[in-house]
Amino acid sequence: MQVQVNGDGVELPAQATLADLIEHMALTGKRLAVEVNEDIVPRSQHPDFRLNDGDRVEVVHAIGGG
Repeated sequence: MQVQVNGDGVELPAQATLADLIEHMALTGKRLAVEVNEDIVPRSQHPDFRLNDGDRVEVVHAIGGG
């Protein structure tokens, strides 16, 4: 299936979850905010949240600094 991640097309297997996408992006364990089709998805739901073909995903990760 094809999803849009931060404006770029990403090909994922059917039935992929948000956790699968985050692993694909090498962001596992990072502090993230994830929005799917303009709705924020809490971290606790990432392993069970199934993506659908054509979903628009925005991933923002926190970068420390001062």
